Amino acid sequence: MKIISVIGTRPNFVKVAPLHRALLTKPGVVPKLVHTGQHYDGRLNDVFVRQLNLPPPDYCLDVAAGTIPQQTAGIIQKFEGVLRAEQPDWVLVVGDVTSTLACALTAVQLGVRVAHVEAGLRSGDRQMPEEINRILVDSMADLLFVTEQAGFDNLLREGIPAHKIHFAGNVMIDSLVEHRQKANALNTVGTLSLTPKRYALLTMHRPANVDTEAGLNRLLYLMKQTAQHLTVVFPVHPRTHANLEKFGMMPELMALENVRLLAPQGYLEFLNLMEQAAVVVTDSGGIQEETTYLNVPCLTFRTSTERPVTIELGTNQLVPDLNPVTVGQKVAAILNGRVKAGKVPPLWDGKTADRIVNILTTASQVIP
Repeated sequence: MKIISVIGTRPNFVKVAPLHRALLTKPGVVPKLVHTGQHYDGRLNDVFVRQLNLPPPDYCLDVAAGTIPQQTAGIIQKFEGVLRAEQPDWVLVVGDVTSTLACALTAVQLGVRVAHVEAGLRSGDRQMPEEINRILVDSMADLLFVTEQAGFDNLLREGIPAHKIHFAGNVMIDSLVEHRQKANALNTVGTLSLTPKRYALLTMHRPANVDTEAGLNRLLYLMKQTAQHLTVVFPVHPRTHANLEKFGMMPELMALENVRLLAPQGYLEFLNLMEQAAVVVTDSGGIQEETTYLNVPCLTFRTSTERPVTIELGTNQLVPDLNPVTVGQKVAAILNGRVKAGKVPPLWDGKTADRIVNILTTASQVIP
């Protein structure tokens, strides 16, 4: 049996790594890796491959940068050649990025079965490209693996047959569990001369927050508000950096007091920064999950989240008014001991990849 796993962005490496290793343990299974190149930084991609103990991808599609439709078309065209050459039994896609949709659509068109890991997540906001990707991929997939009960409920409500849906847990947490000790030993916090629990870790990259001058002004004000209470550590996402340059706002950012700017970090480095932070302020999806597992307070600067379990059970709080003052107030409350109690959601135990691979290889015998 041949299974192709698709990687498009750096978070995809984190999700695919435990799945690939689990596939390697199955006799008769030939796993292949395809990196579309949707987000490509040679230095960082090499770091992620090395830190996550992944082999180099079997195929690098090197899709050109461009708009979402342009990238989708480029991936479809190149991935078709891979599928025709390899004739796999399954294409395994993770998450909600452009590569996930493009490769799932190509597979379905060529009659190859699709398994979607991290299925069923819904924010209710169709202005997010990721929301459209999630809905479309779930409608096409033969097997759907969910991370939380809300995902299962969403899929049933959308008419997906229950026998296709499996509550398997969270592969992001598999990687975190495996590499947490190594990240702590690396001690990025000490290397950067930071004091544990005395800084806020900030990440922002969503178009709604960084693609307009108004959004970036809001981001700068958010940093000012947070920096009144804690040192702000800000690894600058390439998209965010490009837009700050575009709008001429880098000098203002660099002049902010009590703000430390960092280059994008490797997986282990960022994991250590996240675990030792007093609070994480983010617009990321996966970080909401990782902070919940690590029991680190998280403030999500978005109007909605597709991961409600991180709020219901975890340490995450939504900032739906997108008001930087609200962030400052919540940071102050956290420092004063008003910390949201959280617990680890069901099946976030580091064994999700094994469950998924067991179901996938068994399903191959019964799904025509």
